[in-house]
Amino acid sequence: MKNNLHQEFINIFNKEADNAYFSPGRVNLIGEHIDYNGGLVMPCAITFGTYLLTSPNEDGVFRFRSLNFSEQQDTPLQASYEKVGETWFNFPIGVINSFIQEGHNLQGLDMLFYGDIPIGSGLSSSASIEVVTSFALNDIFNSGYSKLDLVKLSKSVENNFIGVNCGIMDQFAVAFGEKNKALMLNCDTLDYEAVDSNLGEYVLAIINTNKPRKLAESKYNERVEECQAALIALQQELDINYLCDIDSQTFSKYQHLITNPTVLKRAKHVIEENDRVKLAAKALAGNNLDEFGRLMYASHDSLRDLYEVSGVELDTVAEYSKTNPNVAGARMTGAGFGGCAIALVKGDAFEDYSKGVTEYYTRKIGYAPSVYSSLIGNGVGLLNEVAI
Repeated sequence: MKNNLHQEFINIFNKEADNAYFSPGRVNLIGEHIDYNGGLVMPCAITFGTYLLTSPNEDGVFRFRSLNFSEQQDTPLQASYEKVGETWFNFPIGVINSFIQEGHNLQGLDMLFYGDIPIGSGLSSSASIEVVTSFALNDIFNSGYSKLDLVKLSKSVENNFIGVNCGIMDQFAVAFGEKNKALMLNCDTLDYEAVDSNLGEYVLAIINTNKPRKLAESKYNERVEECQAALIALQQELDINYLCDIDSQTFSKYQHLITNPTVLKRAKHVIEENDRVKLAAKALAGNNLDEFGRLMYASHDSLRDLYEVSGVELDTVAEYSKTNPNVAGARMTGAGFGGCAIALVKGDAFEDYSKGVTEYYTRKIGYAPSVYSSLIGNGVGLLNEVAI
């Protein structure tokens, strides 16, 4: 499809595009539900994403077109904008609004979007649209933002214009992603390390459970409260600001301070998962994919048993993966209760894995998952400069 985008642009706007951009989606390889506990996450950019072709117009109008959605919009240049229903073009309009509010002079643009990220899969299609739009505007109008500025602006759009209370990991990963590297990121300080992650003979299988995530928001808030309760209990004897300020060894000495067994389980997951991220970085940097796979399984088991955010659909994917000799590791990724799992699968066995997990899952759950193959890709950039 991407090869035909320039022709599609001509068909729609009767002129050629001046610029083309790409921003990926992302998965979190390991480090789940610890970003709000001062811990480390390890996302990477994937090779699915959002394409944006643009050309300025003299009409002072932003024209939004998409090859994914039938809704289209022509919006005159004005002093401010508000969200319009639940339509896809709220994301680029929100970015444009932020640029204008921060005093940048824009002009009319014809914009064609196309995304190959499965919508609603938890692979950050919204962050991908926000970041590709902000990168394009910054490039076209010489607004002078750094990449980190664009990440913060895009997150602000998601929080304040769209109204979704997300953290910064998604926008950060799609902006700063590097080919064959995972980003070990501290979501609190935004310090990060790009960890060599050459998958060798393996590919990243992304398995969308196709289960709507209805419980995630309420359970998410519940887990945040439980972690806060664990922190308060530990602060009786420890001078810490976050659960992830201590490691598993220290936790074992002080866990008696947490008297609620459920809260204890939540804290145990958080602290051990943070340790797993550090071990995973070492395993990837040392090209030890077997060890990385073991840590993926351990992460999933902890999210299932201690944090209780997986569910039968995600567990079924992990369950099948453990029986397949061509899989090094698998785990749920994202908030849980649906969404996606990931697996490290030998590339030449991917089709067999896809068929096997689909049959196993369908037999147990009653409907099929969607299975995709990806490598670790680059972050946002001009299309001719991004290796996709």
